[in-house]
Amino acid sequence: MPVLVITGTGTEVGKTVATASVAAAALAAGRTVAVLKAAQTGVGPDEPGDADEVARLAGAVTQAEVARYPEPLAPATAARRAGLQPVRPHEVAEAAAKLATEHDLVLVEGAGGLLVRFDHEGGTLAHAAELLRAPVLVVASAGLGTLNTTELTARELRRRKLELAGVVIGSWPDSPDLASRCNLADLPDVSGAPLLGALPAGAGRLDPADFRAAAPGWLAPRLDGTWDAEAFGAREASPGGL
Repeated sequence: MPVLVITGTGTEVGKTVATASVAAAALAAGRTVAVLKAAQTGVGPDEPGDADEVARLAGAVTQAEVARYPEPLAPATAARRAGLQPVRPHEVAEAAAKLATEHDLVLVEGAGGLLVRFDHEGGTLAHAAELLRAPVLVVASAGLGTLNTTELTARELRRRKLELAGVVIGSWPDSPDLASRCNLADLPDVSGAPLLGALPAGAGRLDPADFRAAAPGWLAPRLDGTWDAEAFGAREASPGGL
């Protein structure tokens, strides 16, 4: 798995922190890692972006961006409003492929969800994944509403004949409600893919050293971690009964 594409079921689901945890676990396993942000929006030229945040949390990763735009909008819209060239899927694929020649693992982080537009021809992260023939990791929220967005994302990946590597819950609450606890069983069912991890709420606020030490425990062995979905489900899904 030299290239792994990471998308969210929407915005604010914990995609960047999940990317950092995957990077940290891979580094702990002795792998070299690069993180490529396909389209960074909402930051100025000299401000830290998502790839910088991954490096801050995970450690010694190679950071790269294809493009950045100042307004926090969909990449195609942000590019148009800034008078800048949009991101093209082939540019993302070419940048990732080059990094893959020099690293054991390249993590390609999208912007928002799978079908957020990069350009006005309809290019998306899904198109970049197709060009790369890379598996896609979906980061989902824990609570009510996540089943619909996760299943829609999974169906689109299957329609495009892309491999869905699995689902990671981007922020698992300290006191999960009934919907969240039920979703531990339902997310693999609706996605047709395994649950590969659950990050604790507030993980991104940890001291970087603590984050790196803990990250492998949040992720399944496929992602270089030690997390066990069955054991986690048995522990977290039982309070109050289902």
